[in-house]
Amino acid sequence: MYGTHADILPPVPAVRQFRLRQALVEHPLTNDDSQLTPDDLRALAERGIDRSEAERQLALLRDPPPRLRLLRPCTLGDGIEEIPPARHAELNALWAEAAESDRITKFVPASGAATRMFHDLSADSPERPKAQRRLFESRERFAFSRELSAAVVAAAGDRHDHAAWSDALLGDEGLRYASLPKALLAFHRYGDGSRTAFEEQLVEAAGIAGESGPIRLHFTVSAEHLSLFKETLLAVKARLDDGLSSRFQVGFSTQSPATDTVCVDSSSNPFHTARGELLLRPAGHGALLGNLEALGGDLVVIKNIDNIQPVSRQPEVLHWKRLLVGLLIERRRSLKELERGIDRGEVDGEQAARQLARTLDLEPAADLGEDELLAWARACLDRPLRVCGMVRNEGEPGGGPFWVADSREDSTTSTSRQIVESSQVDFDLPSQAAIWSRATHFNPVDLVCAMRRAYGSAYALADYVDPATAFVSSKNHEGRPLRSLERPGLWNGSMARWNTIFVEVPGSTFAPVKTVFDLLRPEHQPATA
Repeated sequence: MYGTHADILPPVPAVRQFRLRQALVEHPLTNDDSQLTPDDLRALAERGIDRSEAERQLALLRDPPPRLRLLRPCTLGDGIEEIPPARHAELNALWAEAAESDRITKFVPASGAATRMFHDLSADSPERPKAQRRLFESRERFAFSRELSAAVVAAAGDRHDHAAWSDALLGDEGLRYASLPKALLAFHRYGDGSRTAFEEQLVEAAGIAGESGPIRLHFTVSAEHLSLFKETLLAVKARLDDGLSSRFQVGFSTQSPATDTVCVDSSSNPFHTARGELLLRPAGHGALLGNLEALGGDLVVIKNIDNIQPVSRQPEVLHWKRLLVGLLIERRRSLKELERGIDRGEVDGEQAARQLARTLDLEPAADLGEDELLAWARACLDRPLRVCGMVRNEGEPGGGPFWVADSREDSTTSTSRQIVESSQVDFDLPSQAAIWSRATHFNPVDLVCAMRRAYGSAYALADYVDPATAFVSSKNHEGRPLRSLERPGLWNGSMARWNTIFVEVPGSTFAPVKTVFDLLRPEHQPATA
C-alpha cells in the first residue's frame, strides 16, 4: 500500500471533544479570525485537509492543551511486570503457535533522515573539529570504512586532513550519508561486506516470524526515497538463499499529506513563507497511526529502525521478542474469554472487575451497580492491547512508563499507564520534575500489539487516541520563529486509550543509533573486535 488515509487529530469519535470545544469557545475561529486565504484553502485541499480541521489546529496552537499530570513512575511490581525464567518455555510455545499460524507482522517507521546522526560534523556545530578528528581516528571501525576510503581518494586525491573524511562521508561528491534515510546507512560489518539497518531489520524479522511461514514487514518511508528502498530490497533478496528470499513479504507506505499540520507565527497567525505560501509541516510519528491501521494486522511488532543489532547479538533480542509475543497472546486470550463470558451471562460485574484488576491493573469507580460494572468492563475490554518492553533507565534520552491522571469526561478509570515523553511534562512544576527524575525504566520502543477484537474485527485506531496530547513546539523557518503542532505520538497519545502492559526486558536488547559514533559501541561492532 502506498500512501495512507487516517487523519488522527480531532475530530475523533467521543474522545476528549470537550477540550476542543472549550478551546473553540474561548477562541472562536470565524472565517475572518482564521485568516486562511483562498490560496491557503487550495493548498490545504491539495493535501486532503479541510478548513475545519485546519481551524482546529490553529485553535490548539493558540491555546495548547494542558500537559499530562504524572502521578508516579511505573516500577517493578507497580506497573511493570517481570517474566520469570520458569515461564519462558510456556510463553515461547505461544509465540511458536502464532508464528506457525502466520499471525505476526513487523512494523518499522523508517522515514527518518540521517541528518541528526551527523549534527556534530555539520558546519554550524562548535563540536565539528573534534568530531572530524574522531571520525578520522575511528574510520577503520565503521562498517562503511572501505567505501569511505574510496570516496576520500576520489574526491580529495592527496588531501587527507580530517575535514576531507567528513566531506567524503556527507557531501554530494562522496557517500551522501547526510541526505540518505538512516535505514539505508551501513550499520554493521561482516566478513563478506556490510549490512544496512534496513537489511538487519529483515534478518531479525525472519527470527520473529519463525522457520516456515511468510516473513511480513512493513516500512514507512519518505516518498523521495521509496524507489531507493525498493532497489535495496531487491539487492538484499538477491543475496539470500531462494528459500528465505521467497518468504519475505515486504510492504512500504508513505506518510499521508493529510496528516501535515499548520503553523503560526509570533502573532499566532497562519505562517506564510517568503513566497506567501501557507507552511505545512509533517506532524511527527503520530501521523503514522493510519499506516499502522492499514496493515490490518493481527499481531504487530513495532520497533524503531535504528534499534537493531548484528546477527551475533540477535539471539537474546529474539528470545525476548518472542516472550513478549507469547505474553500478549496469553493476556489476549484471557480477555477474550472474559468478554465472551460476559456476553453469555456467565460472568457478573464483580467477577469481571476482579479479573481486569489482575490482568490489567484496572479498577472501576466506587459504588457502581451491577449493570454499571458490566458496562465498565465491556468498555475496558473493547480496546486494542499492547505489551511494551521497558529497559532499566541508564541515562538514554527519551520517554518512559508512568502512572498518569486521567481527567477525561468519558474515561472509565481515574489513572492509566502511559509511555510519556518529556515534551508532555510541565517541568516548571517542581512536583512533576521530581516524579520524572525518579523514573527507573526507559521506553526503547519495543512493542507488540493486538489490533483485532475478540470476534475478529479490526479496531479503528483513531478511536483510541487522546487528542489532547498533541503538543506545540517552537521552530524556525527562513530565519523566522514559528510554532508547529505535532500529533499525539504513535506510542504515546495515539495509544493512550489502549490496554497496556509494561514488562522489563534486558538492557542488552536495546542498542539505538542516534549519532554516527554510536556505531562504535560494542553492541554494533563485530563479535571478534
